[in-house]
Amino acid sequence: MPIFKSTHMPKNLVIVESPAKAKTIQSYLGADYEVASCNGHIRDLPKNHKAIDVAQGFQPTYEVSEGKQQVVKELKKRTRKAERVYLASDDDREGEAISWHLSEALGLPDKKTQRIVFREVTKNAITKAIQNPRAIDLALVNSQQARRVLDRLVGYDLSPLLWKKIKPGLSAGRVQSVAVRMVVERERAIIAFEPTAYFVITALLAVDVDQDQYLQAVLPDRLQTEAEAYQLLEQCIGATFSVHALEKKPAKKSPAPPFTTSTLQQEASLKLSYTVTRTMLLAQNLYEAGKISYMRTDAVHLAAEAVQGAQREIQAAYGAEYFQARKYTTKSATAQEAHEAIRPTDFSQRVASPDASEQRLYELIWKRAIASQMADAQLEKTTATIAISTSPQTLVAQGEVIRFEGFLKVYTTHREEEEAQATMLPPLTIGQVLALDHMEARERFTKPPARYTEAALVKQLEEQGIGRPSTYAPIIGTIQQRGYVIKESRDGKQRAYQLLTLRDKQIQAKKHMEITGTEKQKLFPTDTAMVVNDFLVSRFAEVTDYGFTAKVEEQLDEIAAGNKAWDKMLATFYQDFYPKVAQTAQVDRAVLQTSRLLGTDPTTGQQVIARLGRYGPLVQIGTSDVEASARFASLPKNQRLENITLEAALDLFKLPREVGQWDEVPVVANVGRYGPYLKHQDRFYKLDKEDDPLTITLERAVVIMQAKRQADAKRLIKAFDEDPTIQVLNGRWGPYIKANRQNVRIPSELDPAQLTLQDCRALIEKAATKKQPKTQEK
Repeated sequence: MPIFKSTHMPKNLVIVESPAKAKTIQSYLGADYEVASCNGHIRDLPKNHKAIDVAQGFQPTYEVSEGKQQVVKELKKRTRKAERVYLASDDDREGEAISWHLSEALGLPDKKTQRIVFREVTKNAITKAIQNPRAIDLALVNSQQARRVLDRLVGYDLSPLLWKKIKPGLSAGRVQSVAVRMVVERERAIIAFEPTAYFVITALLAVDVDQDQYLQAVLPDRLQTEAEAYQLLEQCIGATFSVHALEKKPAKKSPAPPFTTSTLQQEASLKLSYTVTRTMLLAQNLYEAGKISYMRTDAVHLAAEAVQGAQREIQAAYGAEYFQARKYTTKSATAQEAHEAIRPTDFSQRVASPDASEQRLYELIWKRAIASQMADAQLEKTTATIAISTSPQTLVAQGEVIRFEGFLKVYTTHREEEEAQATMLPPLTIGQVLALDHMEARERFTKPPARYTEAALVKQLEEQGIGRPSTYAPIIGTIQQRGYVIKESRDGKQRAYQLLTLRDKQIQAKKHMEITGTEKQKLFPTDTAMVVNDFLVSRFAEVTDYGFTAKVEEQLDEIAAGNKAWDKMLATFYQDFYPKVAQTAQVDRAVLQTSRLLGTDPTTGQQVIARLGRYGPLVQIGTSDVEASARFASLPKNQRLENITLEAALDLFKLPREVGQWDEVPVVANVGRYGPYLKHQDRFYKLDKEDDPLTITLERAVVIMQAKRQADAKRLIKAFDEDPTIQVLNGRWGPYIKANRQNVRIPSELDPAQLTLQDCRALIEKAATKKQPKTQEK
C-alpha cells in the first residue's frame, strides 16, 4: 500500500482511494500531512446468502475484501499514530461509503476523524477541503448500501433460478437485466423490420458553365414508386429550370454544455472510438493527476472560478468578442449528485499528459468546456426554390455561410460535424434560368432502428432514468462479461437498387449494387440473452420494467437526500419480489417454454427442438426421455434460436460432413462449441466467417489448411522429440515457451533458437516457483 509522507512524524493522515491521487495530494500538503491509499473499497458483502439478514431489517454483514487485509493492517497502524484522520474519498455515494467502511473497519473514533470532499485534485481545492471538514453523510451511505443490498438480493435470488430452469452459470441483475432487455428488444425490432423502397430526386444545375458554377437541388418530397419517378423525369425532358424564389435568413448556433459523464462517454466513443470503460479509466487518471474536475457527474454547470478561467483563455487566444458567459442547468429531475460539469482544472493548460490516449481525451474535455463559454456562431442560410416549367413540382437548393465562427472556431459535436454539409450557393437572381446537367431518381430504402453502440446504450439508459453516472460503465461491462451481449463489427450485404438518369433528354434505367447493413462495434444480443430476457419478462416483469427500474433510482435518490428510510424501501420491494421467486422455483421447467418446437424429423418421426444448451444454442432431434436416441447440433453464429427453420435445423445434422480427401486422409467439416471448423489428421482449422461447413469445397478447405500450416511453421522456433509437449514459439509479444497450457516468457538475453530441452524445463520450473502463493502472515 503506497504511503507518501515526510521525513518527520506527521500529525495528520489523509486517506484516499488510489495511489495516483495520494501522490498528487501529497505534493500539495506540507510536512504535517501523510497521505495513504486504501485502493478502493476495503469491505464488501461476503459471497454467500448469509450476507444479508432479511428478517432483521435487511441488515448487511460486511467483511474485509480478499487481498485487503494487509492494507487494513497498515492503515490501522498509521491511524493510531496520527492525531487526526481525514477521509478523502470521492464526493459521491460510492466515495461516502468507502469513507464509512474505512471508519468502521479501522475503528476510528469520531473525535479524531473528519470527512473532506473536493471535486478537483488541485492545491486550492485540497486546502479548502481541509479547512471545511464535515461528518460522514450517512444518508449517502445508506443510499449506496440500499443499492448494493438490493442488487445482491435480486442477483442471489434470480441467478439460481436461471441455473435450474435455463442453463448453469447464468446471472441476473436489477440493472443489467434491463440493459439486456433494451438490446434484445432493439434486435427484435431490427429482425421484424421490413424495408420500404422510395425514390429521391436530385438535379445538378449549371449556374455558369464557364465559371464552373453548379448547384445541387433536390425534390423535397419522396416518390413512392419507380413509375412516379420515371414520370417526373419524363416531364423534365426539355423543361426550363429557373429560380422562382430566394430566401436569406440569419441564423445562429449555440454551443453544447460542458460534459457530463454520459455525454463524455458518448462523444469519446463517436470522436475517439473509445469504449465506455476506457473513457472512464483515462478520465480517472486525469482527475487523479489534478488535470480535470470529478468525472462522475450529471451536472452541466461550471463554477464561477471556472468561468473566469475560461474567459481569460478565450480572450487571450481568440479575442474578447469570442467570449460569452453562459449558465447551463440540468434538465433531469433525478440529478441528485450534480456538482459541476467535467472541465479542466486549469484552462491555460493545453497539454495534460504524455500519454497520447489521455491527452486526446483531455483535449476533447478542454474544447467542449471552452466552447461552452464562447459566443454563438452567426450564420446566413439561403434557400433557393427552383421552378420546373413542365411540372408543378419545385426543387430546393440550400446553402449556408458562416459570418462569425464563434464557438465553432474551437469545437463542434460529432452530430454537428455530420450535419455540416451545406455549402455556399453561387450568386443567384429571381427568374434566372439554370441549365440542367442531369437529373437522377435513386431508389432508397427505409432503415431499421440502429443497433446500440456502447455510447448509444448509455444514452438510452440515461434517458430512461436507469443508472447513475457511476454505474454506466459497470453496466456496459457486466452485460458483455456475462455473455449476454457481444460487441463486434459485421460486414454488410449486397443489395440492388434502381437508378434512373435523365441526361441529354434521354432517360436511362440501370441497376446498381450497394453494401447495406455494415455494423461497426455494435452490441448484439446472444441467444442466451434472448432466452433469459423472455424468462425474466414473463415471470418478473417489474425487475425488467424500465419505469420500475427508474423509480428505484428515484427512491435511492430520496434515501440519499435523507427523505426515505432505506430498509423500508427494501422491504416494499422484497415483499412482492420474493414470493414470485419461490413460486417460480416450483414451476416445472417444461412449462417455462425456453425451447422451440420446430417440427418433426421426416426420417425418424421425432420432434426437432431448438433450445439453449450448456455450451450454447443447439437444435435437438428427439427428447431426453427417449433414451440414447436424442441427437444434437450446435447453432452456427449466423443463426438464432428464435427464427431458425426446420429445414435449416435438419441441415445441421448433415454435419460432420466429409468434404473430400487430402493426402489420402478425409477432410471433415463441422460446427463445434467455438464455431465452424475443419478436421484433418487430428488437426483443427477454424473456418472464416464467409465459409459454410455445409457447402465448403475441398479446394477451399485445402487453401485454409495450407495457410494455417504455413502460419504455424513460421510460429514454431523449436520442438523436441523427447518431449513433444514443450515447444519454443513466436508469439504476438515475442518468443516464448509453451508447455501444455502454460506459457513461459524467455529472458531477452537468451537466444530462443539455442535453447535446449533442459534450458526450457529450467525456465518452466522457475516460472512455476514465482507463481507459488505467499504464506499469509499470522
